[in-house]
Amino acid sequence: MVNVDLKAKPYYLDDQQIEWVENTLSQLTDEEKIGQLFFNLFSLEEDGDFNNNDLTNKDILNQYHIGGARYQGGNKQQVQNLLNDLQHNSKVPLLIAANCDSGGNGACKDGTYIASAAQCEATQDTKVAYHAGYVSGRESQALGVNINFDPCVDILKNWRNTIVNTRAYGTTADTVIKYTNAFIEGFNETKDMITCIKHFPGDGTEERDQHLVLGVNEMTPEEWDQSFRKVYTNHINNGIEMIMSGHIALPHYSKKLNPKLHDEDILPASLSKELITDLLKQDLNFNGLVVTDASHMLGMTASMKREDYVPLAIAAGCDMFLFFNDIEEDFNFMLQGYRKGVITEERLNDAVKRILGLKAKIHLHDKQAQNTLEKEEAALDVIGCDEHIDMQKEAADLGITLVKNTLNQLPIRPETHKNIQLYVIEGEKNGIYKSDDSVTDHLVSILENKGFNVTVNDGSTRIKGKTLDYRKKVDAALVFANIVGYAAENNYRIRWSTAMSNEIPWYVHEVPTVFTSLNFTTHLHDATMVKAYINAYHSNKTSLETVIDKIMGNSDFKGKPNDLVWTNKWQAKL
Repeated sequence: MVNVDLKAKPYYLDDQQIEWVENTLSQLTDEEKIGQLFFNLFSLEEDGDFNNNDLTNKDILNQYHIGGARYQGGNKQQVQNLLNDLQHNSKVPLLIAANCDSGGNGACKDGTYIASAAQCEATQDTKVAYHAGYVSGRESQALGVNINFDPCVDILKNWRNTIVNTRAYGTTADTVIKYTNAFIEGFNETKDMITCIKHFPGDGTEERDQHLVLGVNEMTPEEWDQSFRKVYTNHINNGIEMIMSGHIALPHYSKKLNPKLHDEDILPASLSKELITDLLKQDLNFNGLVVTDASHMLGMTASMKREDYVPLAIAAGCDMFLFFNDIEEDFNFMLQGYRKGVITEERLNDAVKRILGLKAKIHLHDKQAQNTLEKEEAALDVIGCDEHIDMQKEAADLGITLVKNTLNQLPIRPETHKNIQLYVIEGEKNGIYKSDDSVTDHLVSILENKGFNVTVNDGSTRIKGKTLDYRKKVDAALVFANIVGYAAENNYRIRWSTAMSNEIPWYVHEVPTVFTSLNFTTHLHDATMVKAYINAYHSNKTSLETVIDKIMGNSDFKGKPNDLVWTNKWQAKL
């Protein structure tokens, strides 16, 4: 195993901080050490909890001694109240994480979206990535968050990949380094915050989702060294504090590190000593903390019995375990793994030292002693402030991308195209990241305020009617793909409302037609017939207003697409 050096990068602890770590460690019981290994997922949504228990927040802290917390759902006030309550009742101050890859919207429902990674790349301007990090740090800290489980440093090699499609900053290592460096620089403007990059050893090479199946990165060692190694080396050298291990296998590299491995022995990075201890901690010299990705994902659960992989993750070199399934059961799985020797005394103490070391680095123990851990309500004023909204507007203006306009159908204006047939293509309606009706309502309101007459298409039928009548009634068709989804299928593609629905673009040669994606950048693959295609990257109201202004010709399209938007199909370019 590789032991932590708390005086070295990324901790740089002084003697007083190290003394707190050592004293705290010495006073923890075995059960309290085990608890420090876990992040618990708290839910502020009615149906978002993975645990079926009646425990209060205080019960969880007192009985299971958790080292970290993450949460989902909630507006800014709800989130701040939760996090204040957790810190108030915790013996050892907590690491608290949010997923803020695009701005403050990852920290609370009313946080400020700035730009996804794909949108940052499209702007060709690192200031947008910087602003996304800057807002992520300021807004999440106001809530009581001290870790960002982002940015993604994955490289989008496969256009079919949807799990990191908009979360990857590019298709090459150099591009990813360029924009993620800018994001982290912006994030670090907020002090006493920790950045966690993901998903080691690298996503973006295949099309499947580790929530549903074991992810496999099939790169040879030479290919990996020329790509992902460059990315991780850059960030480790820059002092990144935390790395999230993905449920992604790297079989060719695993076999290089351990030639005795057979195919049946290959494990995801989160359970692989070869990838975490040997490659990441020893070869790449990462001295920080490694956390697993969420443990309810099938990329992990498909490997072995849960009672075996819970402690194995720590034994393999991960230092924290992301989320309980059943809190009592998982806690005991980890404790029994320690008592049976799966997790050695040395490995357990090293993991806890890394955890406490990060808490010391961001002065959580000092703030606890000074009663300043809990956030004041006034801190929430930064969320959605004018400065951040201006950054949002600039990012939309710079990022929204006209991918094609081969028939020169733009602009579409009320003076020339008064009557609009509006098509809104939706994805999963009841998922974790579900689409909702507000997008349609916003679009109708924006278009009508611009002077258009709008008819919302009913896509539940195949009936198209007479094409000549359609041409008389409709001056232009605007199609918006508002497809979002999470962990319900491996590849989020366009799903029309019904078989041969009348919303399918049969009308592209009947009237001018403009297709806009509000999320994934590769929807052109399923609508190659459209002659005007736009990537707008997000469905927030600012993005909708901006893209409609650009469709009308009131503003130039400034974004630049990468080549993956063409999905290797010649028809897409026509």
